[in-house]
Amino acid sequence: MFWFGARPLKKFPAPVLKPMAPFFAAGLIIAYGINSAQNALMQTDQWKNDPRNPNAKSAH
Repeated sequence: MFWFGARPLKKFPAPVLKPMAPFFAAGLIIAYGINSAQNALMQTDQWKNDPRNPNAKSAH
């Protein structure tokens, strides 16, 4: 069956997720590490009262 003169893509039984699983896991580990580092740095004395810090105590 043609759709505007082009054939649709065929399905091939190629594994996609299984070979990519280590890369997905590495990405999750990196994202967790970055998130932990950012949360730790937001609690330091240098950034604790910075207005850009979402956890800063507002003085109103």
